[in-house]
Amino acid sequence: MTSEPDMSALREEIDAVERRAMPMELGGRAIALAILVFVLLVGYLLPWMGSAAGWQVLLATGDATGKAGAVPRLFAATSLAFGIGASALALTLRRWTLTWIAALGGWFAAVDGLLAIWTRQSTAGMTSPGPGIGLAISEAAVIILAALWLRTAWSRRDP
Repeated sequence: MTSEPDMSALREEIDAVERRAMPMELGGRAIALAILVFVLLVGYLLPWMGSAAGWQVLLATGDATGKAGAVPRLFAATSLAFGIGASALALTLRRWTLTWIAALGGWFAAVDGLLAIWTRQSTAGMTSPGPGIGLAISEAAVIILAALWLRTAWSRRDP
């Protein structure tokens, strides 16, 4: 009388490999993330400091020349890299690694944004204009994006 070998260990290993290789499913959250990326893009077109738009702060051109400090430029760069770039890649490729990059990088950009607003408020009226509506919209979009990406990344559970 022969007994069948125990296949439970093999089945668990196959399931673990399948979970690692499986792309993420965003469902309705993908639309919310895409809308927030669009809002962040709109924020780059609106004034961040005086009449200087976000893209001008990023490139240090126009009215932002000489007025934008390092912190607003850092926020412009990190929100572009993580809020737009990493989010677009994660939405397109649907890989868990990109989800974590968008989440953690988004929180880094969110802290940069708070510092950018604070530096604009603390120097407003002295030598440079205060924070504009575009900076506030961009910061709000980055915070919500980071929260949604973190929630998405954290939802993957491996037993």
